[in-house]
Amino acid sequence: MTLAAAVAEAIGAATGTPFAATMLSPVGGGDINQAFGMSDGARRYFVKANRAQCLPMFEAEAAALRALAAAQGVRVPQPLCTGAAAGQAFLVLEYLDLHGSGDAARLGERLAQQHRVPQPRFGWAHDNWIGSTPQRNGWARDWIAFWRDGRLGYQLELAAQNGYGGALQRDGERLLACLDAFFDGYAPAPSLLHGDLWGGNHGYLADGTPVIFDPAIYVGDRECDLAMSELFGGFAADFYAAYRAAWPLDPGYAARKTLYNLYHILNHANLFGSGYVAQAARMTAQLLAQIR
Repeated sequence: MTLAAAVAEAIGAATGTPFAATMLSPVGGGDINQAFGMSDGARRYFVKANRAQCLPMFEAEAAALRALAAAQGVRVPQPLCTGAAAGQAFLVLEYLDLHGSGDAARLGERLAQQHRVPQPRFGWAHDNWIGSTPQRNGWARDWIAFWRDGRLGYQLELAAQNGYGGALQRDGERLLACLDAFFDGYAPAPSLLHGDLWGGNHGYLADGTPVIFDPAIYVGDRECDLAMSELFGGFAADFYAAYRAAWPLDPGYAARKTLYNLYHILNHANLFGSGYVAQAARMTAQLLAQIR
């Protein structure tokens, strides 16, 4: 069975109505997965595909989208089904016609609402992925230990395995040993995070409704989402103003955002190579300089 036939069959099974489409039409997508549109003339879906071994990644993404939808914060695409055929795994989502601009203030308000949904602890029920890198989770009461071991420490381990040693590893180990210094007088509340909230993972419907997608979900410090949003160009000013109006940030955020974004730069170093390694080393040195 071809991938297109398998996807159509899975859509029919999930909806209870046969889906007659026979072709997958390539559309713009990310660097990790192939992206397609699929339509039978009456219904249209967005399909992600990758190697068959990536099925657990797609299953984790579908579960994350359901959890974000249940929080009733920012709109997310609804997952329909996952599966594998012809050596490829796939994830089927509702098709949303997204635009680059819209109601950024509403995005800030809704994200603050999502972050305020009470959570008992940090982490997540199972490991998932940040891009194509495994993301360690599990549950934890101690946020600093979670960030040290499950986030920065793990990325530094991967960097060492990839041959990135020297100052990055030396300063990285020093940073891990003194993370407490960034949390003096600040105890983050567990918040439901998107986890990979850079500019490319949000858009807007025609009526301005904001949408977020491609999550790397977990429960953590809400500042992690805000910090990531400032990486790679940032969001509209109205987004930040509305978020802060809904839930003001602690003054220490200005220093911690570098600590939180170091995780993503380390991940980019492990995915894409040396340019990000140098950036990660500079960020680590900068963080150490703040606590001397």
